[in-house]
Amino acid sequence: MNTGSDRGTHGSAADESTPEPTAAAGSEAAAEGAAQTPHVSKAPAFIKSNKSLHLSWQVGVFIVGLAVIAAGVAMLVLPGPGWVAIFAGLAIWATEFAWAHLVLRWTKRKVTEAAQKALDPKVRRRNIILTSVGLVIAGALIGFYLWKYGLVLPWNLKDQ
Repeated sequence: MNTGSDRGTHGSAADESTPEPTAAAGSEAAAEGAAQTPHVSKAPAFIKSNKSLHLSWQVGVFIVGLAVIAAGVAMLVLPGPGWVAIFAGLAIWATEFAWAHLVLRWTKRKVTEAAQKALDPKVRRRNIILTSVGLVIAGALIGFYLWKYGLVLPWNLKDQ
């Protein structure tokens, strides 16, 4: 089973013909250069030297990452930092699996884009207006309920 994590850092002629990104090229060129570098396992050298030991290591990393992601999914409906745990599990997987590294990089890029979009003045203004309208509607509904039925606290209820 080839997970892409046991690739070396040097090899084919295609790797040698790829130009190195320079600092003047900007962050986009650096990101493209990072996308072309092969993923290398973060396992210790003595584990990578033995194929069956390395496979066992990858299975262990997969199980630990899966457990963290499962806990994160549970925390989406239970109290706790669900998304943080999901991203932590993905980061654990990214230490060994090239596909997880790509997914994590894509997720980081999308989160950065969303953060930049949220800082746009037009989007912020729209969000503030929508939040204000929602609060006014919720306040009106609560006010109507209190006017219609009054406020009866649970400890003041009479036996029925």
